[in-house]
Amino acid sequence: MQRNVHVRRYTVMMPLTIVSLSACQPRCVRLSFVARSKSRKPLKPRKKNPVLRGNHYTSRRFDVVAVGASAGGFHAIAELLRPLPAEFPSSILVVQHLDPRRESLLASLLRRYTALRVKQAEHGEVILPGWVYIAPPDEHLLIGPGKIQLAHTSLVHFSRPSVDLLFESVAGVYGSRGIGIVLSGSLKDGAAGIRTIKEAGGVTMAQDPAESEFASMPASAIATGCVDHILPVGKLSIALMSLYDAGSPKLYG
Repeated sequence: MQRNVHVRRYTVMMPLTIVSLSACQPRCVRLSFVARSKSRKPLKPRKKNPVLRGNHYTSRRFDVVAVGASAGGFHAIAELLRPLPAEFPSSILVVQHLDPRRESLLASLLRRYTALRVKQAEHGEVILPGWVYIAPPDEHLLIGPGKIQLAHTSLVHFSRPSVDLLFESVAGVYGSRGIGIVLSGSLKDGAAGIRTIKEAGGVTMAQDPAESEFASMPASAIATGCVDHILPVGKLSIALMSLYDAGSPKLYG
């Protein structure tokens, strides 16, 4: 005997909550840098994929890593991603300031230097561990509960996409389970957002301005007094991986 079974489909709309910026004053830090391109070593192809030891997606401490960069950012992003294994347990969202008039090749270029899967972000897609999502040109990249959100709203610090908006959305949705990283770039995009992630209980990092091609963005983030780790980009990768196992300073090998 056969029974006809009818299944109803439901669509659930989950609101995005963004934490407002705090009015607290930054620590008194005087920094002065000249925005100029520095000589750099050529990028090397990635080595054999590192092995993830004793970690599982279900036991991860962090859900999202948000990365912001501008001028000189490609080299820094590639160096940050290169040591990470394909089994990296979190999603990585990247805002790199791009020419809004041109199609972005950033995702395809980064694939050459990392074992992670890299793609340009699409509105409404579900984020997955081990994937890197690149903000498309002229669109703000935000994160809702488990999904990408793109918005063509006003420029922030003369930029769209905005690092600050990405960081604020990560803080509002994921709180202490989010990580924010500021890399090479001009001006100060990301400084306000890094403060928001820190105040939400997340972990914050910045590339050492002394080795950044353009020091203004990481220096502005550091000047807030809200950055936990200030390191050369190669060591930022090591610090990032070690965060996924509090009991082991060297999780990968």
